[in-house]
Amino acid sequence: MKICTIGAGYVGLTTSAVLADLGHNVICVDNNKKKIDHLKEGKSPIYEPGLIELIRKNSKQLSFSTNIRDAIHSSSVIFIAVGTPSFSNGATDLSHIYSVIREISLSIDSYKTIVIKSTVPPGTSQNIIDILSKNVEPTLFNVVMNPEFLREGSAIWDMLHPNKTVLGIAVHDIYSEKIMKEIYKGLDAPFIVTSLAGAEMIKYASNSFLAMKISFINEIARICESFQIDVTDVANGIGKDPRIGNLFLKAGLGYGGSCFPKDVRSLTYTAKTKNIDTPLLDAIQKINHTQVLFYLSKLKTILPTLSSKKVAVLGLSFKPHTDDTRDSQSIRIVDELLSHNCLINVYDPKAKVHIDGHKNLTQSEDIESTLLDSDCVILATEWDEFIKFDWKKGKELMRGNIVVDGRNCLDKEALETLGFQYVGIGRG
Repeated sequence: MKICTIGAGYVGLTTSAVLADLGHNVICVDNNKKKIDHLKEGKSPIYEPGLIELIRKNSKQLSFSTNIRDAIHSSSVIFIAVGTPSFSNGATDLSHIYSVIREISLSIDSYKTIVIKSTVPPGTSQNIIDILSKNVEPTLFNVVMNPEFLREGSAIWDMLHPNKTVLGIAVHDIYSEKIMKEIYKGLDAPFIVTSLAGAEMIKYASNSFLAMKISFINEIARICESFQIDVTDVANGIGKDPRIGNLFLKAGLGYGGSCFPKDVRSLTYTAKTKNIDTPLLDAIQKINHTQVLFYLSKLKTILPTLSSKKVAVLGLSFKPHTDDTRDSQSIRIVDELLSHNCLINVYDPKAKVHIDGHKNLTQSEDIESTLLDSDCVILATEWDEFIKFDWKKGKELMRGNIVVDGRNCLDKEALETLGFQYVGIGRG
């Protein structure tokens, strides 16, 4: 099948590479010429394990272009995977989506299946149909909502081994289900076929529920501290219950990234446009927002004066195995420390921080130089490199002895045996 993917970000590139691997002829288009030029040279603009290898493997079936109209003309299926960021009030910025729809409306001259991969509020897909119908003969297109459930850092695996494929299809549409099942032929996952708005809502509900689990265990961790209870034991105990499950129950700095923060904000905003109160969604966000401050308050009980203290921060990306720093709690804690006039030295295996204008901020190329002469170290992202580090060597490099474990992933007893003052959350 000839497929066009519009958008060469995490979702667009992963989708394009996997669809090509499934045997389809795919052209991925983006208006960022520099990004497309890099992809044509076999270089990925983002870090995602296995992505560049899959792109190179399928070079005969996967191409890249900035010419959206030619790509639309030559394809029977169009995947839209452009960004849908948040406005400051939580509303979703759909300008990129509607810009693409305008291009499609000017380019359709044969039947197209238009697949929305981008996360959009309920009602958006129907609105897209209404907009297209004003300029395009309705018999020339159908719109499918096919939300992605990819985790950055394991996106290739997730798309090749999905636990479900959600299809939102309009009532009158008798073609798209068959077409979508043909596209995903070879992937072993049940299809959940629902309405357009139903598919949109499944994505928001899924991410909001997972964010809720993270905020829930972080609030439980705060209670555990008051009773000298180890929250990891509690998480293990409740996680064994199949009604709860053990994923997303690790207490720490909280959630970040390009999905959870904006999707919870967007669902909250969307509900309030219908005069629906969202106390649970509000609480999820409040707990997450205050988690960095909670950690800092713990640090201040040990170092009452943070000004001029040298703090090493390990990790900038919002999670390991990605270079994405969008809405990263790691970046938030760096910003908070800078506001206290700390001297910050950061290191991340893949992510970079913009240090322009920050005289107190530097970025090192390895753990050792980051820790050198530091008064305190904060593990902000749980990269394996940090967990497996020789902390005996780290103790020798540091001036102080404070380890703030922002992800509850280090061996507390081993660090205390080495002479470190360990600071986690809810660790008894």
